[in-house]
Amino acid sequence: MSQRYPTDLTDTEWAILLPLIPAVKPGGRPRTTDMRDVVNAIFYVLRSGCQWRLLPTNFPPHQTVYHYFWTWRRAGVWERMHDTLRGALREASGRTREPSAGIIDSQTVKTTEKGGSGAMMGVSAFVGASATLWSTSSGSCWS
Repeated sequence: MSQRYPTDLTDTEWAILLPLIPAVKPGGRPRTTDMRDVVNAIFYVLRSGCQWRLLPTNFPPHQTVYHYFWTWRRAGVWERMHDTLRGALREASGRTREPSAGIIDSQTVKTTEKGGSGAMMGVSAFVGASATLWSTSSGSCWS
């Protein structure tokens, strides 16, 4: 299969991911959709940032692609793919398959010049008060 888009899997990449795609459930209907096309469509959406409905027509229907994306997400398929690929990459670079440590990074972001919760209190109180005034029984905020 030739690549239609830069996000399409190569034959080598597909050979690595294929065993990680869940099999059809026993007793279920046989698949009529090519799973490689589904994965390519998911990668296209994630990389391009397009909406599911805007998938090019040479991919499976967007409802089908979206269904597999969320089903696999809930089942942990994406996490297993990530862990498998990470482990293979670590081994290829001469490291152990599983990391022995992790790093947690945090970042402080200023929200206002004054800072702190006091700077936001006036806005919150005003928004709450205007919403309360608007919801009076007369339908006007100036009753």
